[in-house]
Amino acid sequence: MSKKHHPSPAETIEEMQNDLPYDESIDKKDYKRDLEALQIELLKAQRHIKAAGQRLVLLFEGRDAAGKGGSIKRFRQHLNPRGSEHVALPKPNDAELTQWYFQRYVPHLPAAGDITMFDRSWYNRAGVEKVMGFCTPQEHALFLRQVPPFEQSLVSSGILLFKMWFTVSQDRQKHRFADRREDPLKQWKLSPIDEVSVEKYDAYTEARNEMLLATDTLVAPWTIINSNEKRRARLGAIRSVLHALEYEHKDEDVIGEPDPRVVRTAHSLFIDN
Repeated sequence: MSKKHHPSPAETIEEMQNDLPYDESIDKKDYKRDLEALQIELLKAQRHIKAAGQRLVLLFEGRDAAGKGGSIKRFRQHLNPRGSEHVALPKPNDAELTQWYFQRYVPHLPAAGDITMFDRSWYNRAGVEKVMGFCTPQEHALFLRQVPPFEQSLVSSGILLFKMWFTVSQDRQKHRFADRREDPLKQWKLSPIDEVSVEKYDAYTEARNEMLLATDTLVAPWTIINSNEKRRARLGAIRSVLHALEYEHKDEDVIGEPDPRVVRTAHSLFIDN
């Protein structure tokens, strides 16, 4: 019997964006088993964060329908809600439009012992605001200059910062939008901006690349998640965070190493190419 062929790990972000990580999807039983084991590790990490008074910030970024929400759901599913916050801010109001751009995000940064998960973050300015013309070129350029020192200040203050970009191919994005249109339980996820994002796929790619060049830094690097297969993306995202955290009773055998077909640093995929 011939061995199954698996694609080699992507060498560029474009390859990762357009390819499935494996020829076959992960078995549902294997997925549930691995997810439960990783969620137990997340609970251990949360207990340690609480006891040590640490502060953890997770940014979930990526294209519309890239699987950010599903991954956040699996991160939060069994965590103590008293110590974790899910932040998904609406568009800024009139007063917020006159503030320093980062100002409305700062109140949601965690206190000691807490975890904050941003379902989209200040990086809205580098993506949807730039592509849709919701900010000026000058505002966008200023944002890219201010992000590295802003994030440096967060990390220097002791915040553990993880930035994850979920990437998905144009065909899969279209398929997921079609699924949302047809499913009455998912239609709330669609917005006029989502529909336009399909037409502006290339513009979003250009904006993403510009953002990575400007904001992938040693103190606040980007992790790229291949989300063409949602289940492996969820496992990969959780595993990448747990792999980097230090906490009591950490089970290295459960966590293992991040799978390079699913999880890569932006530096290895984009900056070096």
